[in-house]
Amino acid sequence: MHDAVVAVPPPVNEPVLSYAKGTPERARIEAELTRMAGECPEIPIVIGGQRITSGRLVPVVMPHAHRHVVARFHAADPGHIEQAIKAATDAKREWAAMRWEARAAVFLKAADLLAGPWRERIVAATMLGQSKTVHQAEIDGSCELIDFLRFNPAYAARLYTEQPNSSPGVWNMTDLRPLEGFVFALTPFNFTAIAGNLPTAPALMGNTVVWKPSESQMLAAWHTMLLFEEAGLPPGVINMVPGYGHELAPAAITHRDLGAIHFTGSTEVFRSMWKQVGEHLEHYRSYPRLVGETGGKDFIVAHPSADPKAVATAIVRGGYEFQGQKCSAASRVYIAQSVWKAMEAELVATIESLKMGDVRDFGNFLGAVIKQSAFDRHAAAIREARETRGMKVLAGGQCDDKDGWFVRPTLVTTEDPTVRLMRDELFGPIVTTHVYPDHAWSEVLDLVDRTSPYALTGAVFARDRGALVEATDRLRNAAGNFYLNDKPTGAVVGQQPFGGARASGTDDKAGSALNLLRFVAARTIKETFVPATDWRYPYLDRA
Repeated sequence: MHDAVVAVPPPVNEPVLSYAKGTPERARIEAELTRMAGECPEIPIVIGGQRITSGRLVPVVMPHAHRHVVARFHAADPGHIEQAIKAATDAKREWAAMRWEARAAVFLKAADLLAGPWRERIVAATMLGQSKTVHQAEIDGSCELIDFLRFNPAYAARLYTEQPNSSPGVWNMTDLRPLEGFVFALTPFNFTAIAGNLPTAPALMGNTVVWKPSESQMLAAWHTMLLFEEAGLPPGVINMVPGYGHELAPAAITHRDLGAIHFTGSTEVFRSMWKQVGEHLEHYRSYPRLVGETGGKDFIVAHPSADPKAVATAIVRGGYEFQGQKCSAASRVYIAQSVWKAMEAELVATIESLKMGDVRDFGNFLGAVIKQSAFDRHAAAIREARETRGMKVLAGGQCDDKDGWFVRPTLVTTEDPTVRLMRDELFGPIVTTHVYPDHAWSEVLDLVDRTSPYALTGAVFARDRGALVEATDRLRNAAGNFYLNDKPTGAVVGQQPFGGARASGTDDKAGSALNLLRFVAARTIKETFVPATDWRYPYLDRA
């Protein structure tokens, strides 16, 4: 290995392709969608680079055409978790001993592959398996994942370069060691980029990983794993174990060599895992790191000075893109009465005009929700809104699961701002709005802060600078990602590090150096060039 002090190529956010009619990328993605929809791969368990089959095949379907099976995966069992932990342990010595630049090169290569020949492949898998429109799949499966793979090495370089001061005759160093043990990464269905980042961020820092993707994201997860292998990831560094969390997680969480959990998913699941870790503290070699992003009940607040058209656009884009299945999606809205009067009719008409259907039809703004249980939950919430005194369904409200799990984008109003639909995360295309008197601005800020247990994202709309300043101060702990005059979705790596606190997680900011620091254990090294040879200090001499 060379002795150069190398510099990582400066990361730049990947440009978003338009896929407009007549563009080369439009032709490529349409061909790839046709090709991939005609296949049905059998996805194996990947442990130590080896393909393993369990024989317990689980279908992966298109949510917008749920009779169409696009893949089948072999569901792992707890024994496979044990094998994966062993493979991660065996691979760790060589992987951790590599110079960090060599590890970074794997992920930088993966980024270039994804920006080039693998782009349509990952975008198409995300569209078909997760029912994302081409725009949503492009900004997720392509651009954001590329950004993670390029920005994280630059952050790592900065962390490794940061060193302590040294006094004369002494050389002080900080050694950022990978954690002892393995990292258990559990990833969600809704973002291919998150599914790629959660195992690779710890791996970049020298850790080895047991990765359990969501069973509803397996098509894109499989192609992402193949991408990493194509980029030169050594066997055993990331071990992919498809299956069901309740079956697989206990074997990993209770293992004595658990070094960390890297999780995105529901608050309930994360709390359950945290409890399991707490019950086994005496058993672990080291205290496991718990890093989790767990959802939100994200808000939009409109001051009387807000631009009605800007608020309406934020509700449509922030609340309904990808069927509201974003941790950051706007789902509770507080609007001053004067602003509401100026925007209600146009907002309702816009929502009713949104086209929904098969994402292979590029005229559709929405696809389907991810699975039957999600569909049932959303349908129940809409029924609740229709049956609750003081609540009205102003737009949408129709549900149809005959061919796909389709829930129309729905706008609900409520006189009572404390109803369940203003408190609980639904994770679907349902936005609940409370209209408040113009004079009650200060009171509504308190309401926003206390109504929901979550604190992930939030947005404030106002042209009055004093209102923006007041809201920024009063809502300081209500959102980890806080937006002024913009929708509360769409955080960009390198620009808006993402994460929240309270019931929304540990606020470890994916897309920043803060996240990488959670997967290293710092060691301080002091070397004295000419050590003392006399134990006595000068003050002891009485002469």
